[in-house]
Amino acid sequence: MSDRISRGQWLVLAAALLGWMFDGAEQGLFSLVGRSAVKDLLGYASKTPSSKEEAAIGLWFGVVTAVFLVGAATGGVLFGWLGDRVGRVRAMTLSVLTYAIFTGLCGMAGAAWQVGVLRFISALGMGGEWSLGVALVMEVWPNRSRALMAGLIGAAANVGFLLVGLVGLAVNKALSDANSSAHLQAWLAGIGLSKESAAVLVSNSGWRLMMISGAAPALLTFLIRLFVPESERWKHEQSRGATSHWATRDLVGVLVGAAGPATIIYLWTTEFSLAVRLAGSVAGLLLATGGYTFPVVRFLQRQGEAGGATTTAWRGTVGRMLLAAGLSGTALLGTWASAQWAPTWADKMTSGLAGAREQTQLWSAIGAIVGTIAAALVGGWLGRRVTYCMLCLSSIASLIWLYQFNPEFGPAFLASSFVVGVCTASFYGWLPLYLPELFSTKVRATGQGFGFNFGRIVAAVGVLQTGNLMGKFSKDVTILGRSFTGGYPLACTTMSAIYLLGLVLICFAPETKGKPLPE
Repeated sequence: MSDRISRGQWLVLAAALLGWMFDGAEQGLFSLVGRSAVKDLLGYASKTPSSKEEAAIGLWFGVVTAVFLVGAATGGVLFGWLGDRVGRVRAMTLSVLTYAIFTGLCGMAGAAWQVGVLRFISALGMGGEWSLGVALVMEVWPNRSRALMAGLIGAAANVGFLLVGLVGLAVNKALSDANSSAHLQAWLAGIGLSKESAAVLVSNSGWRLMMISGAAPALLTFLIRLFVPESERWKHEQSRGATSHWATRDLVGVLVGAAGPATIIYLWTTEFSLAVRLAGSVAGLLLATGGYTFPVVRFLQRQGEAGGATTTAWRGTVGRMLLAAGLSGTALLGTWASAQWAPTWADKMTSGLAGAREQTQLWSAIGAIVGTIAAALVGGWLGRRVTYCMLCLSSIASLIWLYQFNPEFGPAFLASSFVVGVCTASFYGWLPLYLPELFSTKVRATGQGFGFNFGRIVAAVGVLQTGNLMGKFSKDVTILGRSFTGGYPLACTTMSAIYLLGLVLICFAPETKGKPLPE
């Protein structure tokens, strides 16, 4: 591939960056408005929730988040498979359209379970867009640009996270002022909505209005289909007939595999003994692993049979998929079960003070933009393995600082939120650098789609456990002479220990610094 940057390469990068930016915005939306949405849908919006009602809010917030994560895991495989079979561009167009439309529909939900269903479907597209965009950019741009491209990928998602925080601040400011709120309702009525509908949209912190705005990325699909060129690497595989070995019937495995995480969520949100939950979770993870890797195994077996080669060659690829899932799962669990609760904790700490959660999200997003670019560049400089170790250690330290050394909301809390953003989001600059280097072109979208997104299933369990831990750790505790603040802080601090697992897993990962992208 020529090192000269073409117009097509710039178009690929622009479309992918916009897609990831909207990805980040969609993910940030529920972190920002989820508490208000759940309070409203459970009927608690007009009062200060009791401790029992607060537990119900936390449970539903966790369930919706967990369902979203499972949807992204499923979508990573589903749309990754589609990208390897019919092309990166066509599959990416459909994935963006899916997450845009169903995010917007969340604003019309009438019950918490409806938000969960719609978030699951939107997450299918979101999980797919990540793997497809990464595969496309890494295949189209030259090897020398991989570290910078990976950093931009991670940064783009966090720019979206930042933008939704800014929009949230603007909406909050408008709704907190009676005149501005009235003008907004009048404008909504002016575009055809009834006065009752306009009032509903701006009530309860405007969460419905914010979710409906999530449909905006649908416009991006026209740009992708009209102007973005297909990957020449994928087209070469297609010309060789390699893509013909993918079969639609193999997706039955994905459908069966999805029953695994569904079972896990059910077990952890219903009254079962710990033994049943643990046994069921192990069984669910095994079912999901077998189901989600089934299309790749069958593809490689058919390809091997066609070429007269051994049909056990799939084992190496599946091994790398599982390794990628462990490395990604560590980062995702740390983010969703610990770092992502910071805006909600700020909201609770200030008793719903306008702007607290939005400011927290803004400073975290700014830090994340810095962290993702820095992590990718450091990974290209020092190597993939040592950089991952540094990210794990810094994430643990930053989360302890945020949750245990900030007893009140203020400048120190926001400063530590910035540092948490730098450290915990840095993985999302490292992962798009490393994961494409583990897989060949013929299975890259599916392989890294599984690797990055399968960890979301584990993260979903962690999210549910954060809610449970809040109930168990409601009081302050003293460990080794140090007092730890109970509730959100202690639960999130406990979940940050997951990064220790990452330090073990990286020991089994191959170093890929200086090596070309596998053909």
